[in-house]
Amino acid sequence: MNNAPIGVFDSGVGGLTCVKELTKLLPHEDIVYLGDTARVPYGTRSKETIARYTAQDMEFLRGHDVKMILVACGTASSVIMSSPEFSGKTEPVYSGVVIPAAHAACAATKNGKIGVIATGATIRSGSYGKVIRSIDPSAKVVGKACPMFVPLVENGYVGLDCPPTRFFAEEYLECMKREQVDTLILGCTHYPHLADVISDIMGEGVKLISSSAELARYAVKTLTFADELAEREETGSQKLYCTDSAELFAENVERFLGESFAGTVEKCDLY
Repeated sequence: MNNAPIGVFDSGVGGLTCVKELTKLLPHEDIVYLGDTARVPYGTRSKETIARYTAQDMEFLRGHDVKMILVACGTASSVIMSSPEFSGKTEPVYSGVVIPAAHAACAATKNGKIGVIATGATIRSGSYGKVIRSIDPSAKVVGKACPMFVPLVENGYVGLDCPPTRFFAEEYLECMKREQVDTLILGCTHYPHLADVISDIMGEGVKLISSSAELARYAVKTLTFADELAEREETGSQKLYCTDSAELFAENVERFLGESFAGTVEKCDLY
């Protein structure tokens, strides 16, 4: 048993979708979350810049003595898979969203056609395609960058009938419909907030894979197998940190985690 907190980070508020899933699956765990809101989005940055930001994020969480780091950012997850400075680091154990989501997609697809929507940096990295084809060499992977989705979610434009969201979603998803994918990975942790719109456009026959939810499930399996789950009866705490305005971040917290959120929100500096 291990009562140390689980660390989670993202470039902004999107990773709170992972936190929400974690609290459902592991209600007794303490969680420390970092949203690098001063530098969001990561998806438009160079690989070198993303790697530097990611290293700073992870170092901040290590300073809180976390037992595990969940990289709830598709862009950062893709970069750490191909950056040598992250290889060989095992303490604390960490994981990004790519591998858990890729495994879930391969298990779900029936026709072998898997779509991936994510930030430009994630799509350019080809990380999802590499993992999927390592699992199923015959799979066809269709990737599409959706640069407008993050700002739409960050600003609350998530409704099913929201005109700007609908406009961009239809444009981005046209290639997925044309290629007849039957499984679609939401490769950015912001995207589950657009799941209703995406599902409506893609149709009932397409399975949506939430990368944040799959990462949370991975954490459950890993901690259970290692006998590292918290040993407490009370509900775990949630300490949320951001690198820009705590007041603005708190407004998004209510939208992402609900009005019942009882944790703390605090501004921090990474550099």
